[in-house]
Amino acid sequence: MAEVPSFLKEGPSQNPNPKPVRGNPIAPPGNELAPPGAAAPTRPSATAASAADDDAPTGSVIAQFETSTGERSGPQLDVPLGTTSAQLQLIINSLLANEDQVPYSFYVAEQEIAASLGQAIGDASTEQAIRIVYVPQAVFRVRAVSRCSSTLPGHAESILSASFSADGRLLATGSGDHSVRLWDPNTELPKATLKAHRDWVLCIAWSACGRYLLSGGKDGLVAVWAPPQAEAVKTIRAHNKWVNALAWAPLHTDPEQGRFCSASKDGTAKVWDRVTGRCLFSLMGHAASVSCVRWGGEGLLFTGSHDRTCKVWAAEDQGKLVRSLEGHGHWVNCIALSTDAALRRGAFDHRGSAPVDPEAAAAAARKRFEEVREAGGAELLASGSDDFTSFLWSPAAGKKPVVRMTGHVQLVNNVAFSPDAQWLASASFDGSVRLWAARTGKFAATLRGHVGAVYQLCWSSDSRMLASGSKDSTIKVWDLKTRKLKEDLPGHADEVYSVDWSPDGRHVATGGKDRNLKMWRN
Repeated sequence: MAEVPSFLKEGPSQNPNPKPVRGNPIAPPGNELAPPGAAAPTRPSATAASAADDDAPTGSVIAQFETSTGERSGPQLDVPLGTTSAQLQLIINSLLANEDQVPYSFYVAEQEIAASLGQAIGDASTEQAIRIVYVPQAVFRVRAVSRCSSTLPGHAESILSASFSADGRLLATGSGDHSVRLWDPNTELPKATLKAHRDWVLCIAWSACGRYLLSGGKDGLVAVWAPPQAEAVKTIRAHNKWVNALAWAPLHTDPEQGRFCSASKDGTAKVWDRVTGRCLFSLMGHAASVSCVRWGGEGLLFTGSHDRTCKVWAAEDQGKLVRSLEGHGHWVNCIALSTDAALRRGAFDHRGSAPVDPEAAAAAARKRFEEVREAGGAELLASGSDDFTSFLWSPAAGKKPVVRMTGHVQLVNNVAFSPDAQWLASASFDGSVRLWAARTGKFAATLRGHVGAVYQLCWSSDSRMLASGSKDSTIKVWDLKTRKLKEDLPGHADEVYSVDWSPDGRHVATGGKDRNLKMWRN
């Protein structure tokens, strides 16, 4: 997360500039109903009818079904333009010979087919075969949260971070009152107060196995916890300045969850041994505060810094610098990986169950990671900056960005990939959320509704909805299919700094400047 002073930045609100709506390019002639007593409409001449026939869209197109990685499925088919998404489901399940019907999303030129194939194609050329990309959806469906079920006091200062454990059975919050608190999402009651820090707790991170919790503070300390125990397992004097971000090694590469990384304002990031508290190696190369860190599933560590760069390190080679990703013109506030959701949940499914055997759990986590990586084509990195832009990188391939994403008119404070790795969302102090195609960075939509800076984003585990928390004291839930506001959730008395959606989709937890934790349900 960005360091605390970034929450206090302000800028003028963005002037709305909505994307023009594409209308129906062709209106069928001669179909108007005449009012009673009126003369019958004149039948168009043969020449006019012929011209209308020439302009009218054809009744079908040649279509080729493909996966998101470009692999063709079945032969080219003659598909009517009026084919709906539900009918495409039947076609692709038949082509793939699925015994059980699998839900899919369908895209034409990165435009989702919401109503019919003809609407998605619009006025695009149909002279060549149309590529219909199908992407598996989650077999479960998350319902939008719509009401505040609990307002939980307890913290004496602002809540700066909130995070559900990988199995969804515990919720942790970090606050400016120097404490971390544990909550039971099911009973919506407090479980424990964890005290080890002497200053603000700026960041927290759960291990993918669900057994350990990290907290980093403004005092430079990193505390290791084993919830629900209230005593710290290990307290490490990690840095000379405050700790901005924390990241665990992925479960499939570290089944015992024995390593983690901390990033600090002192310009360094360090990898630690959880059991001994010993520093294994330091990542030194940034010239300013390291604001964010991610530990990827392919053995790479990623850091973003106020020196305007992102750096890629070899975690299995004592932190050797692999490459420096340059392009931003100001501070890098946030980074995200297309595999974040899979790495966070590890071996746990949407019901919160996972194999008990560590090797089986690691194998399940690896399978989930590889599925998401293949869906995105690679493990992609996104970065957001004070220069109003976001970059999309393929860091394993090279240091040249895939695309530079522009459009925000204030700093970008948060970026987040959808769990299925098909979409990227960016949040800005201009009050808007923008959607991009994750593989290409192509702009998809602007979600407008907040009247203050948007601080944080989180996706539902089925990738169908997005929640945002804002300076305007509201949480908004957006529908990805319609690209519109689904739920507007007021209730906080001040700015909302932290938002998290539980892995099972039943709860959203929010906290902010009013010191209250709120739980939201459907």
